[in-house]
Amino acid sequence: MEMKNVSSCFSTFILLLLSFTSFVSSQSDSCSSKLTVSNLIPFNTSSLTCMSAWSSEGFILRYENAGPSLWNFVLSAPDKGAYIAIGFSGNGRMVGSSAVVGWKSSSGVAIVRQYYLGGYSSNQCPPDKGSLSLVQGSSFIVSQSSRLYLAFQLSTAQPESSLVYAVGPSNSLPSSGGYLSTHRDMASGTLSSPAGGGGGGDDDGDDDEHGRKGDGEGESSSGRKRGGDNDSDGEDAVARRSGGGLSLAKKHALLTILGWGILLPIGAATARFLKHHDPLWFYSHVLVQGVAFVVGVSGVLAGFKLEHNLGDGRDIDAHKTLGIFVLAFGGLQVMAVLMRPKKEAKARKYWNWYHHNVGRAAIVCAVANIFYGLWLAKEARDWSYGYGIFVGVWVVGCFVLEEWRRKHVAECTVC
Repeated sequence: MEMKNVSSCFSTFILLLLSFTSFVSSQSDSCSSKLTVSNLIPFNTSSLTCMSAWSSEGFILRYENAGPSLWNFVLSAPDKGAYIAIGFSGNGRMVGSSAVVGWKSSSGVAIVRQYYLGGYSSNQCPPDKGSLSLVQGSSFIVSQSSRLYLAFQLSTAQPESSLVYAVGPSNSLPSSGGYLSTHRDMASGTLSSPAGGGGGGDDDGDDDEHGRKGDGEGESSSGRKRGGDNDSDGEDAVARRSGGGLSLAKKHALLTILGWGILLPIGAATARFLKHHDPLWFYSHVLVQGVAFVVGVSGVLAGFKLEHNLGDGRDIDAHKTLGIFVLAFGGLQVMAVLMRPKKEAKARKYWNWYHHNVGRAAIVCAVANIFYGLWLAKEARDWSYGYGIFVGVWVVGCFVLEEWRRKHVAECTVC
């Protein structure tokens, strides 16, 4: 009886393991696997070159030069209830490029449209505009095994080699008029020479230079495999906006929030409420504010680089101006420390007034600009909620400590 129970449990475990393995494999796509929707796509997909286009978002791009003026593309990505997009750019930037965008509507209708990406607002990216010559009847999108497969053909001798990828906000589809909401994230890459393929290739597309069938793994012109299980190959294919999967926009946000939005207020509170611990308060204040300045400047530099990468289509003038004000205030505070008069000097009273009020102005501008920047970036509400909680705790803490200070600490007019 015990042997039967053990055998039964073992069989059940094996079945569950096989089911789980089958489920996991159905949720993913890679260049080492066959294109599972090839029978649904309205053109031949047997000899597509494959590359990991954007590994942090699970984008896989398959493509080939199928004829003298014909290119086939199949882009796959996780289905998160959002649109996926691939743009062709002459300069590597999103603004000014033309893109193919696809999504499945809430009613299950498959929609593929071309867009001209003239800017970052919806009305600057009109649907059914752009310079791409899409082959009529070739555009197609399907959702299978929790992935979207966007297929299309371009009638061109050579498409732009700079590619731009984007994914829309999760569970947020374009409006009924086709206008897109601001993308959740984006990346850029390059289109390498296909491994083989039809009329435009160097060989017949049946076998590559190593004698293997062109089943979607593909190779670049240098003979290296694109995509597959090697992450470094995918990184060759895509010039991401940041390393380690963290986008440049998120780096900019994290650095400015930490430097200007968290350490700067904490450093100010240190100077305000630890005066009775002299000289500990001074060294603590200088240390915290020094780190805040370095981190904040790093965030500003990331912001300038981000603006350069994105182009000039997004209206960020107010955000940029506020950021420059915060940077200027921070620089003035550093200069003030270097020119700090002695306590017995008559000018010390005026220096204190200047130092305190410029610091307060920097904190107000920094907090306001952080919330405004998060709103501009259309970040998840968790970012704003999380930072809002910190600001609330800091304000309440300052009120409590100020009351305690008023009752227990003698006022120092020259500290």
